[in-house]
Amino acid sequence: MDAFFASVEQASKPSLRGKAVVVGGLGPRGVVATASYEARVFGVHSAMPMAQARRLAPNAAYLVPRFGFYRAISERVMELLRALSPLVEPLSLDEAFVDLEAGGAAWDEQSARLVGVRLRADIRAVTGLTGSVGLAASKMLAKIASEQAKPDGLVVIEPGTERAMLGPMSVRTLPGVGPATGDHLRRAGITTVEEIVEAGEDELVRLLGKAHGHGLYAMALARDDRPVVAERETKSVSVEDTYDVDIHDRVRVGLEVQRLADRCVRRLREAGLSGRTIVLKVRRYDFSTLTRSETLRGPTDDPGVIREAAARLLDSVDTTGGVRLLGVGVSGLADYTQEDLFAQAAGERAVAEGPVEEPAVGEAEEQPALAERRWPAGHDVRHAEFGHGWVQGSGLGRVTVRFETPASEPGRVRTFRVDDPELEPADPLPLVLRIPEGSGGAGSVAAEGGGGSRACGVSGSG
Repeated sequence: MDAFFASVEQASKPSLRGKAVVVGGLGPRGVVATASYEARVFGVHSAMPMAQARRLAPNAAYLVPRFGFYRAISERVMELLRALSPLVEPLSLDEAFVDLEAGGAAWDEQSARLVGVRLRADIRAVTGLTGSVGLAASKMLAKIASEQAKPDGLVVIEPGTERAMLGPMSVRTLPGVGPATGDHLRRAGITTVEEIVEAGEDELVRLLGKAHGHGLYAMALARDDRPVVAERETKSVSVEDTYDVDIHDRVRVGLEVQRLADRCVRRLREAGLSGRTIVLKVRRYDFSTLTRSETLRGPTDDPGVIREAAARLLDSVDTTGGVRLLGVGVSGLADYTQEDLFAQAAGERAVAEGPVEEPAVGEAEEQPALAERRWPAGHDVRHAEFGHGWVQGSGLGRVTVRFETPASEPGRVRTFRVDDPELEPADPLPLVLRIPEGSGGAGSVAAEGGGGSRACGVSGSG
C-alpha cells in the first residue's frame, strides 16, 4: 500500500487531501511512522526523528497513529488476497507476498499482468486507497518491482530479464543490505549489484562472512527460492514505551515495568499464547540499551508471575542517570500454560491487585505517557451538537476539533475545553463499504511480492 498510514488519514479527513501529512509519535523523542508523498517532497521519511520532520515541513499535519483502524483496513485487503491464493504471507499491515501459481490465478506473463491490474482496482474499490503491485518469478524480485511501481503503479519483471535489470541498481536494493553492509561494500569498491557479481562469491564471503556472503551473491544473480509461507509462527510478544523525559526515580521505573508487564500479558492472552522466557529491555539516558532475561520452568500467561520476573530482572539493571525507554517481552511461546505452586500463588496475588490494564490509545511499539493521550492529534471524537470530527491539537486546557467525515466537504474548526461534557472519543468512520463485483479468483488484492513460479505483491512504507 502507498504511504499507508498517511493515506488512510487523508482518506478519512477531507481537509488533509493533497496536503503534507506525517504520522508518528509526537513527543520530543517521537519518530515518523509514515509521511505522505506531499510531505516527502520536503525530505520527510519514515524513521526520521519527529523534531527533524517538523523543521523540514513545519506546515504539515502531524497525527498520532490509529493502529486499530489501520489494522481493520489491512484485514480487508488481506481477505481479498486470500481469495486470490491460499498462499499469502503478510509482512506488515501494508504488504504481503502472494503466490499466484498456488491459487491458479496466473500461469504466464499475460495472466499475471491481468491479475495485477484487477488487483489494484479491487484495492481502490474496497479501501479507497492505492497500492503498488510488483510481479516476478520470486519474492525478492516481486518486492523490488513493487517498489519501482510506487506510487499507484504496476511493474512486471519478465523472466530472463532479471540480471540485466538488477545489474545497475545500488547494492542497497538487495534485501539484507542496510547502511552498515552498504558502507562496508562501498569501501571495497562495490556499489552496484553487477559489481557484486564481478567481485565473486569468495570475495563476498571474505568481506561479509560465509552466510551473508553466500546469500548476497545468490541474490545478485537473481536467485531466490524462498517459498511463500502462509502462516508465520509468532516468536515473541512484547511492549515498550519511550518517555519524553528521562525517568530518574527508581520507584517510578519499577511501576512502569509492572504496567508494561500487564500490557504484555494482555497481548499474550489475546493471542491465546503463553511463554517461558521473560525479557526486560532498558534504554538508558546515554542511549545504551540493556536486555535481561529469565526462563521459567514452564510457559505461563499469569500476570503475577510475569510481573515478578520482570521486577527481578530490573533489580539487575543500573538505572542511575535516567531511563528513556522500557520494554517487557515474553518469548519461548506455547499455546498452553504449565501451572506450578509459584504461579498459582502469584496468580492469587495478581487477582488481589486488580485486572490487567489496557493501554489507553493505539498499540504503537513506543507510546507517550498516558496522561497526554486523552485527545491525541488525529483521533476521532464526537460532539453532541456538531457530530463527528477529529482532533487537530490540544493544550492549555483546550482541544481543537475539525468536524468532517470521509464523505463530507472539508469541515469547520471549533475549540472546546478539554473537559467539555458534550465532547467524547469516537470510533473511526469507515472509508469504503462497497465490495467489487466478482472479486476473488483472478481479481483480488495483494501486497508486496510473491513466490512460486509467479509472484505478485503490493508494498508500501508505513
